Amino acid sequence: MPGIESANPFYYVAREELPQLPPPTSQRGFGGWMRTNLFATPRDTVLSIVVLLLLVWMIPPMVQWLFIDAVWTGEGREACLGPDVGACWAFVEAKFGQFIYGRYPLEERWRVDLTAVLLIIGLVPIAIPSVPYKRENAIYLLVVFPILAFILLTGQFGLVPVETSRWGGLLVTLVVAIVGIVVSFPFGILLALGRRSNLPIVKTLSVVFIEFWRGVPLITVLFMSSVMLPLFLPENVTFDKLLRALIGVALFASAYMAEVVRGGLQAIPKGQYEASDAMGITYWQGMRLIILPQALKLVIPGIVNTFIGLFKDTSLVLIIGIFDLLGIVQQNFTDPNWITPVTPATGLIFAAFVYFIFCFSMSRYSVFMERRLDTGHRS
Repeated sequence: MPGIESANPFYYVAREELPQLPPPTSQRGFGGWMRTNLFATPRDTVLSIVVLLLLVWMIPPMVQWLFIDAVWTGEGREACLGPDVGACWAFVEAKFGQFIYGRYPLEERWRVDLTAVLLIIGLVPIAIPSVPYKRENAIYLLVVFPILAFILLTGQFGLVPVETSRWGGLLVTLVVAIVGIVVSFPFGILLALGRRSNLPIVKTLSVVFIEFWRGVPLITVLFMSSVMLPLFLPENVTFDKLLRALIGVALFASAYMAEVVRGGLQAIPKGQYEASDAMGITYWQGMRLIILPQALKLVIPGIVNTFIGLFKDTSLVLIIGIFDLLGIVQQNFTDPNWITPVTPATGLIFAAFVYFIFCFSMSRYSVFMERRLDTGHRS
């Protein structure tokens, strides 16, 4: 009523928007971040202090050994000898070419560099979501680039032939990892679909394949592919040692990829499958357009984890005489010109750093894709 409203000076409904106040000082800036993430509870405070003391104890000697007392230039082992000598980066500098190319001929290493450039040309556009022509990029990466890489690396159409036995270093690591990833991803999807198939023969074959390869260590797989595979081939048919390793790694990774994808398929609600059937489309259309996009989005962490594990497992090819990055680094420890107490540690740290760069990059990209594809759940 008008009379009551004019007589009552207090109102419970604001007639204008109040100004926004800044957050409390205890929650702002670096201090607020530390209070929230490191000192929120007494237990967090104790753990944070313990970790901080460990870092203070460990980091200064590491920096001293890795950088301050390190030897950066030198022509031989004499430069890295001494009681107070740190890391021998001169050894890494001297052997850097072998670490990257193996025993690939010096005058032909431009072909490896050109192959890497061609890979980056196709990989960068397809990895950036805003770049168009994804289908064309995929065709280039999956069809055109493998042909060009095979011609350049092995030596075809007038190029000097280079046997795979002369390959090594990071070149072999990337070849084994990329081939394993590219082959295992689609093959693993087919195996996952086969394991969930209603056809008894298809399901049985898929289950037997997956369980067999998952139940055998990768070292055994590499021995089988290197020693036993030629026994099942005709006498006039021979497989290159690297090609046999690629086949074994691809089959091994496919079994693990199949289980990751199957987890994603089982996480999709049954209503999505029923909706796909109700639309009157074929099985493969429903999987391609409805089911698989949702399933693969759910298991991005598992897929990338499998890729990272595969990349690190490439070091096992040394067992069958293929010198990848780690194998080449270890092989150069026996070089008389560089035998010092600090050479092995320096070489292994360099190899670990290279592995970390690739694995961390894959991990960060997977986090980016998770956030981009995360559409939440709507009721």
